[in-house]
Amino acid sequence: MRRVFGWMGQALLYGCFAAAIGVFSRWPAYHPLPAGMAQIKVSFMHHGARLADCRPHTAEELARLAPNMRGAMKCERERSPVRIEVDLDGQTVLSHAAAPSGLSRDGASTLYRRLDVPAGEHRIAVRFNDSQSVQGYTHQREAVVSLAPAQVLVIDFNADRGGIVLQ
Repeated sequence: MRRVFGWMGQALLYGCFAAAIGVFSRWPAYHPLPAGMAQIKVSFMHHGARLADCRPHTAEELARLAPNMRGAMKCERERSPVRIEVDLDGQTVLSHAAAPSGLSRDGASTLYRRLDVPAGEHRIAVRFNDSQSVQGYTHQREAVVSLAPAQVLVIDFNADRGGIVLQ
């Protein structure tokens, strides 16, 4: 008799656990975007241009270096911050300067932002500058996109694919 109650208690506990999982898998309902909205994600990881050009080592600098560390050129490590601006239908919705990462400011600049926008047709203009020595922008792209409700448009930078990528 004791064994039967043990099995029944175990079945009851497993049933309660399964019911809890079933309830919380459906409730509360999760909606990543409100109805009639789309999303634009601006996401990039890019190394800006070096702040100083490489130059040959002087004789004094070479003498101070260990023989195995003597290279022909000296290149500073610090990189330029990457600036980006995104306009949506003629209005600036994002303007950001991403600083380079790393202790020596020699790593990649990164950015990830989500912008919720109404679904429909939009004119997008993206301006990108990865060199502090250049006034204005080094890369620009304008496009007219049609976004369906719950659609996600990703704005990225890929030098191998021609610069600013809308996908």
